[in-house]
Amino acid sequence: MGKQTTDLPAEGILLYEFKHTDGDIIKEHDHHFYQVLYALEGEGKITLDGKVSAYTQDNVAVIAPNSKHSIMSNTKLTVLVLAFDGNSLDTSIQEALLQVFFNKSKLHRPNPFSVSELRQLFRKMLFEQASGNILSILVTRIMLSELLVVLVRSQQLQQSSDANGLRAERIRHYIDTHYFEILNCNDISAKQGISTRYLNNIFKKQFEMTPMQYLTDIRIKMAKTMLVESEKDIVSICFELGFESVSTFYRAFKDSLNMPPNKYRTIHKAQDAP
Repeated sequence: MGKQTTDLPAEGILLYEFKHTDGDIIKEHDHHFYQVLYALEGEGKITLDGKVSAYTQDNVAVIAPNSKHSIMSNTKLTVLVLAFDGNSLDTSIQEALLQVFFNKSKLHRPNPFSVSELRQLFRKMLFEQASGNILSILVTRIMLSELLVVLVRSQQLQQSSDANGLRAERIRHYIDTHYFEILNCNDISAKQGISTRYLNNIFKKQFEMTPMQYLTDIRIKMAKTMLVESEKDIVSICFELGFESVSTFYRAFKDSLNMPPNKYRTIHKAQDAP
């Protein structure tokens, strides 16, 4: 069986493995820091502030400071324990994530797509922790923030018993966060590990438009805001949003709004003028 930690290193983040044997019981206790408990394998029960829940592979328990918790294993149960001091993260992360979404202990059961992201982040954090240099500490903090975001977004994804519905939501999230680097539909399908035809079918069924139509909508909406609220050159806006050429940008903008971007800027800036 692994050894529980009662303190943290100076950098405020520690990731380690904890092995529970069959029938092992970790009595109720608490810590002054946060913990994220990711079940690698096995099953058991976890008690968070008096509430007992089944705890199985790929479940994630986020435990707030000074929150009473305990674990009982029904089989061999291997858990990755991520312990961290909230003050090791940026103030903005503390306020936007920890104080809002992780102020109470909670058991998460992420969908399969979020589990894949979480596993990759845990692997990267283990690698960086083993490196042990100053840069690795900084990278680990960034990845911890990303891991918390993945957990929050996993909870916010549309609830669906349809695996295609979940995959479509994941594709939409990918477009929302990578709109500036996507060249074509093949880019998206390659990242998602599915065929372009399948990608288009499940996305259109969920959102009544193709992924590329959605991508264009996102870019045009952002362009409208940037044209009115900034003084950036149109060529800069085109570049920042991921259009490959100014002519492509002009064509997409005119198709959407029946006017070129420079005319849109002139009209709306005049309307907003005092």
